[in-house]
Amino acid sequence: MEFKPGEKQFIGKSCGSLEKAAFVIVPVPYERTTSYCKGTEKGPAAVIEASPQGELWDEEIKREVWEDGLFTLAPVDCTGTEEEFFARLKKYVTELMNATKAVPIFIGGEHSVTQGLFAPFEGKYKNISLLHFDAHADLRASYYGDPHSHACAVRPASLDRRVVQTGIRSVGSDEKQFINSGNVKTFLMHENRDIEKLKKDVLSALTDTVYITIDVDGFDPSVMPGTGTPQPGGFSWYDAMSLFRAVCGNKKVVGADVVEVMPLPNSPITEFNAAKLIYRLMGYIDGRK
Repeated sequence: MEFKPGEKQFIGKSCGSLEKAAFVIVPVPYERTTSYCKGTEKGPAAVIEASPQGELWDEEIKREVWEDGLFTLAPVDCTGTEEEFFARLKKYVTELMNATKAVPIFIGGEHSVTQGLFAPFEGKYKNISLLHFDAHADLRASYYGDPHSHACAVRPASLDRRVVQTGIRSVGSDEKQFINSGNVKTFLMHENRDIEKLKKDVLSALTDTVYITIDVDGFDPSVMPGTGTPQPGGFSWYDAMSLFRAVCGNKKVVGADVVEVMPLPNSPITEFNAAKLIYRLMGYIDGRK
């Protein structure tokens, strides 16, 4: 499979080739099952468009993270039927992982894409766990008859792998039996406001190898207003960064996705903050290792 460079490069920087990259940015502009506000298919392009407005020198990491080696690919083909798309996405990610040692960071798109993104990592890393940062549990077996719905984003992973959920403050009656059950450890937001304790508990619950999926509605809407199903009472910026830094510093993070950015007219807050989040995550993971 040929992995073509994107027309625009994340933060306006590129190491020139996939072979030289420590991090690879992959846009996945898929939207098929959003149940309230629409527009997540425009999220990846908006995040990449906003990214050069951030500073290259990260004030927390205290270096220019892009110098590790950063390469942005053209968007994944999201056409075809639902079944065709998810089969293509799994094949794409599998071949990408075979083609490079770079840590992939995917930009969605609706949260359902995590089903296709995480599956190849399960195949490669036998003891991998999933850190799920979200307002919603996303554990439904199906939603309106669709098992690939955004409301089912982490259900398949939970059947075989450890899923650790943070930020959760919206649980459906048809999924409440799955929280804190089986492979799922759920930290409900209202019960876990002590960030220092939460960090320790999350680290204890995860395995040594981790994939991170970040739905931006895990943040409070004051931080990420542009998302399809916002919920009050989410993570502040600094508490979330403290959690991600602890995970990336203590675990082997092999991939991540940032999903559910829904650009708002005349308000680029969410796409800019999502771009800063992705740049910060790369600094936490540290491609120099």
